Amino acid sequence: MKIVVAPDSYKGSMTSAEVASTIELALKKAIDHVEVLTVPMADGGEGTVEALVKATNGQLIHIMCTGPLGDKVKTVFGQLGKSETVILEVASTSGLTMVPLENRNPFKTTSYGLGELIKSCLDKGFRSFIIGLGGSATNDGGLGLLQALGGKFLDKNGNEVGVFGKDLLNIREVKLDRVDPRIFQSTIIIASDVDNPLCGKNGATHVFGPQKGATEEQILLLDKAMKNYAQLMELELKRNIHETPGAGAAGGLGFALLALGGQLESGANVVAKAVALEEILSDADFLFTGEGRSDVQTLHGKVPSYVGTLAKKHKVKTILLSGSLGENTEELYTVFDACFSITNGPISLDESMVHAKKLLYNQAFNIAQLLKFQENKG
Repeated sequence: MKIVVAPDSYKGSMTSAEVASTIELALKKAIDHVEVLTVPMADGGEGTVEALVKATNGQLIHIMCTGPLGDKVKTVFGQLGKSETVILEVASTSGLTMVPLENRNPFKTTSYGLGELIKSCLDKGFRSFIIGLGGSATNDGGLGLLQALGGKFLDKNGNEVGVFGKDLLNIREVKLDRVDPRIFQSTIIIASDVDNPLCGKNGATHVFGPQKGATEEQILLLDKAMKNYAQLMELELKRNIHETPGAGAAGGLGFALLALGGQLESGANVVAKAVALEEILSDADFLFTGEGRSDVQTLHGKVPSYVGTLAKKHKVKTILLSGSLGENTEELYTVFDACFSITNGPISLDESMVHAKKLLYNQAFNIAQLLKFQENKG
């Protein structure tokens, strides 16, 4: 029996690699002579660097950069195998989890660190980038990133504005002629499953601003400033990109990376291609996948749905094993053959996160017993 284990992370409690290894232990404990292949997945958010580095036998490179609040933080990027491609993620340079709840305010966060990280990679000779955009704390339209790479943004007095979200409100002129030319000689894949434009009711600020701490007043101010910023940028670029689906990803970082010549791709697809997931699944008997919480939104581009659809293409039976299942999840069975939660009784969210590894192991072991019974019966 060949089983592929390809989960997303259980955000806040386990990485995708930890989820995969826990399920693997349970399967091997319950079933003799089982072949288990673990393929930790991600969608461009937290864990994307780790998943791709592990899958390609690459290396993690540790470095300092400017964090979302403007202070120096430790971060990491990955080199894929021995190639010249590097993987970066917003979650580890200006991620929402890096900002305490009481300090979340998109006026006071910046994407400057991601620009520093890109520049450091250019200095090291890398010219092929995959940049995961999930989990950002910023809503600066990539202002900070572009400043770190040499872009100039001036106020009404001709002075350079600051690097934070609030500084979008003061921009009156954009100069991109001093942006590091090496970035335009590079390939940039933008890994994101967000299809929002930059501005408007469906844009970055209105849709994602509240979870980053934006007040109603800030949302109105930032969206208006973002539109002005986009118009000035596009005047300089001589092309319209702010309405491109995905330009609103990561508080507008999608827009800034499109301006630098980046190409948007589904985050789950980028990871799946890099790890050759479809080839691995082609002769499997079962797939285990999962995430922190599954509901009908899972079917709209989330990792479990993506890998489940790939498995279905090859007639592989698919088991969804997530931290919890939402209400009215019958639609999940259009992709998955069976759906399980790791919880085994009344339990609080905090308790389930603290004991997630044990709960996951026990539930995976129980499911494995069923698979063993089916195998023996067959």
